[in-house]
Amino acid sequence: MLKPNNNKSVREAEMTFEPLADAALPSAPPSAPATSVPWPSPRVAWYAVFIFSLTLMINFLDRGIITLLVPSIKADLQLSDFQMSLLIGFAFIFFYVFLGLPVARFADVGPRRTIIGIGIALWSAATALCGLAQNFWQLFLCRVGTGVGESCNGPATYSMLADLFPREKLPRAIAVMSFGFMAGTGLSLIIGGAIIHFLENVPPLHLPVIGTLKTWQMTFLLVGLPGLVVSALVFTLKEPFRRGRLMKTGGKDGQLASVPVREVLRFLYDNRGVYGPMMLGLAFNTVLSIGSLSWGPAFYGRTFGWSMTQVGVISGLVILVVWPVGAMFGSWLAERWQRQGHDDANMRVTMWAIILIVPCHVLFPLMPRPEYSVAISVLQGFFAAWVLGPQNAAIQVVTPNEMRGQITALAIFIINVLGYGLGPTLIAVFTDYVFGAEAQLRYALSTAAIILGPLSAFSIWWGLKAYGVAVARAHKTGS
Repeated sequence: MLKPNNNKSVREAEMTFEPLADAALPSAPPSAPATSVPWPSPRVAWYAVFIFSLTLMINFLDRGIITLLVPSIKADLQLSDFQMSLLIGFAFIFFYVFLGLPVARFADVGPRRTIIGIGIALWSAATALCGLAQNFWQLFLCRVGTGVGESCNGPATYSMLADLFPREKLPRAIAVMSFGFMAGTGLSLIIGGAIIHFLENVPPLHLPVIGTLKTWQMTFLLVGLPGLVVSALVFTLKEPFRRGRLMKTGGKDGQLASVPVREVLRFLYDNRGVYGPMMLGLAFNTVLSIGSLSWGPAFYGRTFGWSMTQVGVISGLVILVVWPVGAMFGSWLAERWQRQGHDDANMRVTMWAIILIVPCHVLFPLMPRPEYSVAISVLQGFFAAWVLGPQNAAIQVVTPNEMRGQITALAIFIINVLGYGLGPTLIAVFTDYVFGAEAQLRYALSTAAIILGPLSAFSIWWGLKAYGVAVARAHKTGS
């Protein structure tokens, strides 16, 4: 088993964070140092966490509902597992490939709450439009629209959180915010299953021009529209003061200036030992996690004959009950290790979570009885939730303010392109072309875990020392 490096002495190690080039610094009156501006009150900061949690809940409810609709969509549109994997994953991240970086650059200098609010409205409308799709390509395009959520939401949200909470409190804040992710993922299964059961007993809906709507189409319509309410709530937030900026100057008329892309790339290259292993390890882990999560309902249906309603209730309850406990434990552990002098605490927790989760990923699809699979998935969910706070805080802690949106976008890009783009498709390829039958989905899930789990754990371990050094240096500079 891999052993993490002991980073208690890491503060004395060497690490180079190159300053931004002087030519890149605009000339304008310097802004107040971050240390002279008090942190927002707990009421303001935690209210923002509550709104961000609602945002995540709607986000993952909208994106996750499709996993329960796989059997219905496949039967109605006559699709293969491979085509379904494209709808679940690739279509969702397609938008981000082209507009993720421009949106993130705007998040580093522009009104972050506006970016988040508009993003929610767009992806909610796109989810509802999935309910009007009549063929594969129409549904594909609507799923592309749903992907706008990640391009608008992630970078701006994490950037705001890093300006609302000190670094020692950031893992806990992100873990609490992640309750929205857990609620959205769990409710997409529970509510989705309930809606499917309800709509199966409702006469088909006939609309002018559009025609008759099937159960899966009406489900998309019902879950997509509430996001517009959450979009309005985002505009009740206040934009926090930007902290930890390397560029202490503004642009024209005192506005913040955006860091040139070449400077961001140079910063990443100079600190490749920090960001490379971190993002690579998280990408491997996300491919495995999203692949398993996307095909989990289909696995229980094909292997044990469960209905989607039954799958939704049981799987959703596991997420809602177990994952919050795991998330709080992971953030507590990261804070404890930080107090003990481990600068690499955030990534250390992430690494151990991955090491512990790999056997669960391998074994749960191979169990002879469904209750055994569910029992293992309880442990799997507990360990998986450890990383929700620490892994997201890890990037914010070592990244200068004016680059947080862009580097977070890069992390989300890598994780999404490989995770959501490759995860569902990798499982489908194993099922269709390696094992050759839908009933062999269980072996596809287990095989993916055997390959990807160790790669993820090794990548995180490989960059652990460099990450700890980066945290120590960021702490000394006050960024």
